Amino acid sequence: MTSFIWMTKMEEADLSNKTNESGQAANTREPHQDVSSSGVQGRKWGWLLSGILCVNVLILGCALVSANAENSENITTSNLQAFLIFFLLVTSSWIIYYVIFTARTKNAVVYKDGHAGPIWLRGGLVLFGLLSAIMDIFKIVSYVGYIHCDSAIKVAFPVVQLVFIVAQTYFLWVHAKDCVQLQKNFTCCGLMLTLSTNLVLWMTAVTEESLHQTNIPADPTNTTILSGRSLYIYKASYGDSKCQCSHTSCNIFKDAYYYLYPFNIEYSLFASAMAYVMWKNVGRVADGHTHHKVKIQFKDVFLGPVFGVLLVVAGLATFIVYEIEIKKNSHDNSKKDQVMMMHFVMNIVIVTLMSVSTAIGCAIYKVDHRKHVIEKNPTRSLDVGLLTGSSLGQFIISYFTTVATVATGVQGYLNSLSLTWAVLMVIQLGLQNIFIIEGLHREPFHEEHSVTVITNTYLQSSKDLSNLEGSGVNTKQNPEFTANGLHSNMVENRGQMWRRWVLKEVCVFLLLGNIILWIMPSFGARPEFDHETQSTFYSFSMWATIVNIGLPFGIFYRMHSVASLFEVFLNS
Repeated sequence: MTSFIWMTKMEEADLSNKTNESGQAANTREPHQDVSSSGVQGRKWGWLLSGILCVNVLILGCALVSANAENSENITTSNLQAFLIFFLLVTSSWIIYYVIFTARTKNAVVYKDGHAGPIWLRGGLVLFGLLSAIMDIFKIVSYVGYIHCDSAIKVAFPVVQLVFIVAQTYFLWVHAKDCVQLQKNFTCCGLMLTLSTNLVLWMTAVTEESLHQTNIPADPTNTTILSGRSLYIYKASYGDSKCQCSHTSCNIFKDAYYYLYPFNIEYSLFASAMAYVMWKNVGRVADGHTHHKVKIQFKDVFLGPVFGVLLVVAGLATFIVYEIEIKKNSHDNSKKDQVMMMHFVMNIVIVTLMSVSTAIGCAIYKVDHRKHVIEKNPTRSLDVGLLTGSSLGQFIISYFTTVATVATGVQGYLNSLSLTWAVLMVIQLGLQNIFIIEGLHREPFHEEHSVTVITNTYLQSSKDLSNLEGSGVNTKQNPEFTANGLHSNMVENRGQMWRRWVLKEVCVFLLLGNIILWIMPSFGARPEFDHETQSTFYSFSMWATIVNIGLPFGIFYRMHSVASLFEVFLNS
């Protein structure tokens, strides 16, 4: 802490000497008081002001999104998109200003948080940003076909969002580690505006996705059916029934960008998380370096990737068959039940294998003597908070399913499979949360070489010999002492390598398992609605609300688990 205060004193003195030629003010000030009182106080004011801004934008955005979903006649899609365009433009302007300001100001960013914005997280952001940009391009091409008879805002919105995605992706890729020391209040407000804008975009996309899956309009002639099973898109999104597309490729681009929605949803969440970490790092003094260098090595890992890939391939095969057959046989109950049974069995197998492997990983932690990380940083706290918070969505669906199935008497094999899946999901989520959180808080493994132990043993023996000389004690060296020390060190290293190997295998297998559990609900699997026990027990409107709230968090949980498991793998 003393060194940090001294560095701050030197920076303030240098700045004062540059701005004041006489230098008298710099020699009479007390920088210690500025750092300990005014600096911290200024950061608190920035956090408070930006927090109030974020809450207001989020509440207003949530109100407009909900109003558009429930009463689209008074709050139309164009009204909502006009609101989003305004905040996208303001946020993009701040991002461009920040990038230019930091590029033109010498030493604008002195400190960096080595834990923030790891390469795999920024790589995922770029990937999802690229797919989101493609989605916006498809939207532009599709909406242009209706511009002659519909609102031009529907074309302007994907254009502005495309610019926002490009600017934000560059901003987070370059500046995710920044610990801002200049214009703290303004930067806090800009980062909170970025976070709230991304969350409103996320709410909009999730709401539209949920309506696609659960809302059947009263007048089916006013809809365009993309596929069966209540999957509708309102004609109002592209123009009413009187507004016809001016080119023949509208339907192709509609179908194409619809399947890119999951990536756009994840992009908004990734960006929100990274903006939050930057906000927490405003005014923070950090060394800019991680304490340990980690290398990505898969040479010793075999079983986890093999079984994980097999799990993903089998899950994809059953998911494709499930989607095709459930749409084709929506009115044939016997075939529909067979497809549902296949889907339930596959998910039970996936969740069971993941639970067993997670239990093995937790058992390894019991015999693992690595120290826990005591350093506090915003990235680690956010990871744990998002992990536990987002898992509540799937917990809610599983417990509501359990209550409905048990209350109705568990009648039929589909209800039995549904109950089994719900119970196993609760177990798997609990075990995985424990495994990931424990792994994130462990120090990385260190290689201990036997040469170091031998050297230290001889040094200690030399000191003992020098102290015992002349005392009448036999100072003859015992060869068994050195041999036993070397043997115990080799056994410990062998045990450590074995534990590392098991943890790596478990991490890779769980990572791939979470990927397939993310793919299935993200791209349309809705057994919660295809199996009617819960919707009959709770009523469709109530059950749809439960699923539409819990499922997006459950989907995000799987993707966030992938990123966290990758970090645990690196620490292993």
